[in-house]
Amino acid sequence: MDALKLIIEGAWDERSLLADAAVQEAVCEVIELLDKGKLRVAEPREGLWVVNDWVKKAVILYFPLRRMETLDVGPFEFHDKIPLKRAYRELGVRVVPHAIARYGAYLAPGVVMMPSYVNIGARVGEGSMIDTWATVGSCAQIGRGVHLSGGVGIGGVLEPVQAAPVIIEDHAFIGSRCIVVEGVHIGREAVLGANVVLTASTRIIDVSRAQAREYKGHVPERSVVIPGLLPKEFPAGTYHVPCALIIGRRKESTDRKTSLNEALREHQVDV
Repeated sequence: MDALKLIIEGAWDERSLLADAAVQEAVCEVIELLDKGKLRVAEPREGLWVVNDWVKKAVILYFPLRRMETLDVGPFEFHDKIPLKRAYRELGVRVVPHAIARYGAYLAPGVVMMPSYVNIGARVGEGSMIDTWATVGSCAQIGRGVHLSGGVGIGGVLEPVQAAPVIIEDHAFIGSRCIVVEGVHIGREAVLGANVVLTASTRIIDVSRAQAREYKGHVPERSVVIPGLLPKEFPAGTYHVPCALIIGRRKESTDRKTSLNEALREHQVDV
């Protein structure tokens, strides 16, 4: 990995090196390692998430190495630079038409893709569900047992290379039509109700206790979150702007499905 990193960093600083066959091979090797799940754009280390920015650089460098080509899939035709992911049966992944994943995205065994989309560099953990018309952007990190409900939009990020991708930790539940972008980090077993929108600047307010507590860019584990509104003064008057409200905690249970259903019923959260 150290040797690959040195080659990628060198080509990033001096793009003319991309003409070298050895450099091209190194870039392609990084993408193959991403595709197989042996390398990732971001990973937890000692309780913190660390971004491997050199891997993101390799993804960006991969594009100029590729030529546009026509891809025929039965009666369907695509025209793109990045190949489609293949061999789902061998990977143990269920893919429902018209689900699409790009080469360079990792799908762990047990993943289910309803008609949806996963971009290059993304990682989806074992047993996760990507429901109808949900999208997983480039380099997003989706944990194990996560449910992305219908129409969910998980943002992608390639540049700036040091920017953290969206991270959804294990067993989180993301409700219908939620949008999570700009490197927002969703903690383990958190529940987002339908239509929650989270960006890096969204105010996330815990109102479940006597004293409100505010977060930005991070939803604590097992939080139950719904959309909210905050009054804000403008020259034209007082208007309400979106926020997100933490209204409770998902109950601890050895049976996560039971725990989730209880949380949704107790807090009357739409999903």
